Amino acid sequence: MTLPQTMRAIEVSGPGGPDVLRPVTRPVPVPGAGQIVIRLAHAGVNRPDVLQRAGSYAPPPGASDLPGLEGAGHVAAVGAGVTRWRVGDPVCALLPGGGYAEYALTAADHALPVPAGLSLAQAACLPETFFTVWTNVVRRGALRAGERFLVHGGSSGIGTTAIQLARLRGARVFATAGSDAKCAACVALGAERAINYRSHDFVAVMQAEGGADLILDMVGGDYLPRNIDALADDGRLVQIAFLQGAEVTLNFAQTMVRRLTVTGSTLRPQSLSAKAAIARELEHQVWPHLASGRIAPVMDKAFALEDAARAHARMESGAHIGKIVLDIAR
Repeated sequence: MTLPQTMRAIEVSGPGGPDVLRPVTRPVPVPGAGQIVIRLAHAGVNRPDVLQRAGSYAPPPGASDLPGLEGAGHVAAVGAGVTRWRVGDPVCALLPGGGYAEYALTAADHALPVPAGLSLAQAACLPETFFTVWTNVVRRGALRAGERFLVHGGSSGIGTTAIQLARLRGARVFATAGSDAKCAACVALGAERAINYRSHDFVAVMQAEGGADLILDMVGGDYLPRNIDALADDGRLVQIAFLQGAEVTLNFAQTMVRRLTVTGSTLRPQSLSAKAAIARELEHQVWPHLASGRIAPVMDKAFALEDAARAHARMESGAHIGKIVLDIAR
């Protein structure tokens, strides 16, 4: 396939609010060795995109300056050495950036087949959240069947994914959310109990259950010492974001006496080989359950590419349940 020379895209014109996202025309990327170019039909909108727009999450060296860390569409070109994918193959992929555009470049090993029965819009919701949750709940958190698992922000894209993957592994799932409607959505996905953090104390709830064996947190700030209090002995806390701040004073005596583990990770800076390994594990252990319908991405709302600012405003409003996507083919 001959690639066009230019494409529609959304760039960050400077640090600021959603209004700094502006439509532009950019050159279409060309694949190098081991890379593919995808003609995107849809792209996921994620919290790191918002942070990048605000000026607090710079792209790594060599990555596109355009926001967008996941998408789905059809392979438009393949680079030297790529044997798995052919032009026209439907794929979803983890992107190093550049998803807010008609075409995006990524490592061939970071692409996955679209699960049977899923639309491209649904597939665009998968990579960033599933890579993140798998890495932190299964790999780092080592969640086991029968354990008590608590995820904060249970109605977010990460949260809805974590609830389903934890249930898939046989865990008892608890979640926090900011409204009764969001709590109901968490329960519908498989949470044993959803805690409205505006009216109930998640620490007391989890202590009454014997404590959480594993907590996945993206809030940070004053949640960190509360999470320590909510853990069972030998429990694990995995931190993946700090919406309320990364600095907090913590007395580590409890951590030592109760043999607690505090860890965390972020996905984007990991090596190409590390992300490829995660992709292989997801394809073998999770993708069959997506194809069977046992689990599925939760979609909130789709916006046209040119309406990316509205998509960011919705994410920052906190009104969404599940994933927000950009409909690039619209």
